[in-house]
Amino acid sequence: MGRTADAIAEGVAIATAATRLAVKNHILVGTIAQGGVFDTDRYLQDARESLLAMAKESEDAADMVTRWRKRARGRHSDPSGTHDYRDRDVRNLRRRARQSTGVATRLRAMAEDDEKMRALVEEARAAAWADVRHNLDRRLRVEGMRPDQDPEYETMREARMQALRLVDLQALSSEQRARRKRESEAESEPA
Repeated sequence: MGRTADAIAEGVAIATAATRLAVKNHILVGTIAQGGVFDTDRYLQDARESLLAMAKESEDAADMVTRWRKRARGRHSDPSGTHDYRDRDVRNLRRRARQSTGVATRLRAMAEDDEKMRALVEEARAAAWADVRHNLDRRLRVEGMRPDQDPEYETMREARMQALRLVDLQALSSEQRARRKRESEAESEPA
């Protein structure tokens, strides 16, 4: 029973982490990309839908394993492939079906618990803010860094200079030619 309980707990932990990640991404898109304001209630439904989708996946997995188990019963020959189960696999397949059903049951219960859903959304919000804070910190550190503070300055200097010559100066030159051409055409037009 310990192995089944551990497997169920692990499945729920994985599903919860996946849901937290999905909600975190929705928060980042909704607040940064779309310019929205964070509102816990807005993301509760996202969290519920994600957990319920994973519960459905677990139920489907349990059904599939149950079908495999029924087909395997009474078969004693050597298997011909990965999912060609035999009678000796029946016990393990039964355990896997119980585990998948247990995960689905726990996920559905969690999706119905408003307090757990709010906690999950809050964890996702904290993770989203940590991502934003980390990115801002990194950009401020890199953009505000002086050459004597950058340990890779000398290593990367040649690459930066090459990018300046091949990309930036070429773009500037093209832009200057286009501007001169526009000015020339504007001067040659009759007034």
